[in-house]
Parts: sequence; C-alpha cells; structure tokens
Amino acid sequence: MNKVGFVKGLNFVKKTFDKKGLFFLFGLCLVLTFFPFVEASGGAEAQGHGAGAALNFMWLALILILAKLSSLIEKFGQPAVLGELVVGVVLGNLVLFGVDFFEPLKHNQIVSFLSELGVVILLFQVGLESNIHEMKKVGVKAMLVAIIGVIIPFVSGAYLIGPWLMPGLDLNAYLFLGAAMTATSVGITARVFQDLGKIKTKEAKIILGAAVIDDVIGLMILAVVSAMVTLGAVKIGMISWIIAKAVLFLLGAIVLGQFFARKISKWFARINTGVAMKFTIVVGFCLIFSFLAQKIGLAPIVGAFAAGLILDPVHFRYFKDHGLVEDLKKELKQIRVDERKKINKVIAPHSHRHIEDFIEPLGNFLIPIFFVMTGMSVNLATLKDPKVVLVALVVTLVAFVGKYVSGLVGGQGVNKSIIGFGMVPRGEVGLIFATIGKSLGVVSDEIFSIIVIMVIFTTLLTPPILTYLLKKQEKVGG
Repeated sequence: MNKVGFVKGLNFVKKTFDKKGLFFLFGLCLVLTFFPFVEASGGAEAQGHGAGAALNFMWLALILILAKLSSLIEKFGQPAVLGELVVGVVLGNLVLFGVDFFEPLKHNQIVSFLSELGVVILLFQVGLESNIHEMKKVGVKAMLVAIIGVIIPFVSGAYLIGPWLMPGLDLNAYLFLGAAMTATSVGITARVFQDLGKIKTKEAKIILGAAVIDDVIGLMILAVVSAMVTLGAVKIGMISWIIAKAVLFLLGAIVLGQFFARKISKWFARINTGVAMKFTIVVGFCLIFSFLAQKIGLAPIVGAFAAGLILDPVHFRYFKDHGLVEDLKKELKQIRVDERKKINKVIAPHSHRHIEDFIEPLGNFLIPIFFVMTGMSVNLATLKDPKVVLVALVVTLVAFVGKYVSGLVGGQGVNKSIIGFGMVPRGEVGLIFATIGKSLGVVSDEIFSIIVIMVIFTTLLTPPILTYLLKKQEKVGG
C-alpha cells in the first residue's frame, strides 16, 4: 500500500464517519449484540412459523452489510475482495476471544450453498467477459503456465519439502500436501482483476486460461492420489480415463455448446423475446454446465467458466435489446443511413453488454457471500504451535515461488510478475484438497494446519501484491 493511498484513505474515513456514520455503526453493533437474544426468544412456537428461514435472512443481511462496509479498504488502494476475506477471517475467529455468535454460520447449509453459487456466478461472469478467440491466442502460453504451476509445487511439496521438514510420514500424506500446493483459486485473482477493471488484459487472459487448466490438472492429481489411498494402486487406464474426461468435457462444452446455444436461443425466442427469457437461458446454461462438470469429476466453476465463454452475444440476436438501446434504434430510423451506421457502431457494445448487465446484480448478491465464507473457513488457532508455523512458512514460501516461476513462461509482451502472482492464491481449492485428505485419514491435524496456514497467507497476501503490480504497470503504461 503506498503512502499517498493510505493518507487518502485516512482522510476519507475522517470525513465519512461523522456523527451520522458513528450513529449507524453504533446501531449495527446493537443489532449484532441483541440478535442472539432475539433468536433465542422465538421458542418452539416460532420455529413452526418460518423462524429458521427468518434467521437465514438475517445472516445474509449481516454478511452483505459487513462485506459492503469492508469495501472501505478500496479507499486505501486495495481491492474489495481483500476486505471481504478479512471480514470473514475476523468473524470466523471471534470464538478465540470467547464470542461464539457467528459459529453456527460456519455450518449453515443454506448460506454455504449460496456461497458455492457465488463462486460459480463469478466464474460465469469472467467467462462472459472473456472471448474464445482471444483465449485461443494465449492458449499455448496459458498451458505452459499451468503445467509449470502444477509440476513445481507438486514435486516440491510431495518429494522435497514434505519429507525434509516432516520425515517419517506415509507417502500418501506427502502426496496430498503436494496436491494442495498445486491448487489455484481463480476466483480470488479474477475478482482482483475485475475490481480494478483489468479483466480484459493479456495477463488476465493468460491467468484465467492457465487457472482453468491448472484446476483440471490439479483435480486429476487429486483423483489419482485419492484412488491410490482407497484402492492401494492406480492403473494407467484409470489415469488415462480421468484425463480424457476432462479434455473431452472442455472441448465438447465449447464446440457443441456454441452450436446448440444458437439453436436453443432461437427456439426459446419463439416463445418470448423478453429479458426474463434471456435471463433464464443464460443462468440455465451456467448451472447446467456447472452440474455436468461436477458429474464427471471437475469443479463446477470449470463448467461455469466454459458456459460464459460459449454465450456469445450473437446467440441472442433474436431477443429484444436493452430498453434504452431499443428506444435509440427506433429513433435512428428517422436519420440518414450513414449517420445511423456510425451511431449503431457506438451503441452495439452496450447492446452486447446487456447479458453481463443483468447477471451483475445476481453477482453483487452472491459473490460477497462466497468470499466472506471463505475467510470464515480460515482457523487462526493453527498459528499457536510455533513448530507448525515454522514449517508452514517454509511451505508457503515454496508455494509462492512455485507459482511465481510459472509466470516466467508467460511469453513476450506481458508482465511475468503479474502472471506469477496471479496464480498464487490457493483459497477454497487448497482447503478442499486438505479436507478430502483428512476425510480419508491420510492428512494429520499437523499437516492440515500447515496447509491452512499456507492457504491463509497465499489468499490474503496475493490481492494487495497483485493490486500494487497492476497499478504500477498502469503508471508505467500511462
């Protein structure tokens, strides 16, 4: 964070939190203080009248309000996602100070589901803002970045750092440590680029492409390692089938999806050409592809990203435009053809943006829930054991270096540091790997804590580092 940004942020806080601001914060604190007593006073009778649903409404309201208050961090030159993650970390660890008010939220199935839906919508938005033809241009670079970004962390964790720092453990434990280090939480990096308006840069395209490939390779490794634990051995045929499923899904989704999207769009347009129908098709594609990805063993976010790539604006030419665009086109009929062409050229991007525009409110609701809940999954109690912390810091350093090195193969004309650091955050993906290992009885509490600490540092440190590099690049370019 630079000095100028800090001073500006400090001045903003002084101006903002006058008497009215303090009164609002005091009121919010009262709500948080008395909420448990209100909940407890409902009794069994209230439970029969939708008290559970009402409680979920309050949880969601609190998450959204606190997430938006955390966006104050933007005044200090940092992305909103960092504030949301920090809010989650704070809420999730208040229990260490005797405040267990937010503990039920960690196990709330409805909020957890909305959190998962949030990251699916985020990757869907990123896919919508991306372009298949543009992604093809960086395809080879993205593939190289992904392969290096998986091989180095996996080999380092499974065969070097693990055996060296924690000798005597089962090989499968080291393999899970290596697998957790391969993960890349594309949601966190994508959000930083989105917050700063850099999602269309060449670096962003390489990172997004690499992160999707990285995710696929990482999930293949996870599937193979899990099979080794449960079956004792893995045949070449099984590995080949896992790889084939992933490749066939991505290629099939893009090729067949583009073909059928046009047909489906045209068919539904015969029923109704309004915005509601367009919204249904768009969100339906996202959810169906997420489901299909999960069914073949990939992460739902891979399917969501693929769905976003497929839905090119040309598929919705049978539908009505945005209200303002529609009105402008009617008025344009009254002017000369040459002038009409010029104005149509100006309004065309706004017509195409319509899909992103009506998905955006859905994202504004769901995406902050995901990042706050991701932050809440971080357990700071793991920091109490000095030995574990020391090992975890070495693992974290290797985790940073392993992904940073992958940026060096990003090619010419790009900022390799941005690509390298963009691949660093492990986020919820690393935690998922660790949780699966623990459920199989392979990952001990010690290794689980080490992975959690690695996830904490890679998740929380990457957004400010990436923000600094992007702003520095902008100054040099400007």
